[in-house]
Amino acid sequence: MSTNKTGFANKALRIVGRQKALMAILLMLLVMLFFDTRFYTSYNLLDMLNSAAILEIMAFGVTLTIICGGCDFSIGSMMSLSGIIAIKMMAYMPIACAIAVAVLCGALVGFVNGFLVVQQKTEPFIITLGMGMLLKGIAQQITDAHPVPASNLSFMKIANTRAIAGIPNLIVIMVVMMILFHCVLRYTSFGRNCYAIGGDYNVASMSGIKAARIKWATFVICGMTAAFCGVLLSSKLNTGSSIYGNTTALSVNCGCVVGGTSFAGGIGGIPQTFVGLLVIQLLENCMNMLGINAYVQQVCEGIIILLILWFDSYAQKRKAETV
Repeated sequence: MSTNKTGFANKALRIVGRQKALMAILLMLLVMLFFDTRFYTSYNLLDMLNSAAILEIMAFGVTLTIICGGCDFSIGSMMSLSGIIAIKMMAYMPIACAIAVAVLCGALVGFVNGFLVVQQKTEPFIITLGMGMLLKGIAQQITDAHPVPASNLSFMKIANTRAIAGIPNLIVIMVVMMILFHCVLRYTSFGRNCYAIGGDYNVASMSGIKAARIKWATFVICGMTAAFCGVLLSSKLNTGSSIYGNTTALSVNCGCVVGGTSFAGGIGGIPQTFVGLLVIQLLENCMNMLGINAYVQQVCEGIIILLILWFDSYAQKRKAETV
């Protein structure tokens, strides 16, 4: 009997360890049943997803770099700068062209990050953090640290309309991007090679995989995704500003890890990232509904994230011990 109980406990621990973020979401949903709030309304749930959409999209790009064994902490500053670029360019060209220029700037930044990390063998955390500081300085310089309003109503409508069955455009874009990135990771040779490179870069290279090129490409894609999110954020707020994205990189990278994408590389995926970011957004929404003080919210978020990551580390340790 005791052996059966032990076996059941170990099995339950493995399940919770693999689905820790999903379990956290289910726990929060259960807790909110006992409070008289407007949490379980279509308006609140859509608003929560709408608020999370931009970070989710950005996290999909970051997931590629993390799976390849890298990371990108310049995404917040890239998001800030690309929105400013798009708004300023709209004075000289059509909206579509302005957006394309902003996204291409993101690709250029990703290209430089990839070159420094892959070709020069530098530490991705330090390089992308430094790049983020550089981009933030450029954004402040070209705006004199003042907000840049957008005067084109068509630009504002990109992120503020409900084109399909009353669902906000940002949610639709997020779902499309999630499906696209998931299919690329799971059903293409590029995606499979990303996992191989993250598992062991040298082995992947010796196996005939063009590891340097693929890892470099993930930084370019990540930069383009961050730039695209900057355009969406500026459209949503109808303003570009150098103050956007100050804590975005930490939130996004942390959300990816909470979802189960490992900084060691080779582990994770788009659905896991979606759930990981959703944990953070859902936690904020629950605490807002309960009227919890903003400072206390930060403490609670930190504790929850630390507990999830500790449990993940503990589960990995137990798994290694049983092998």
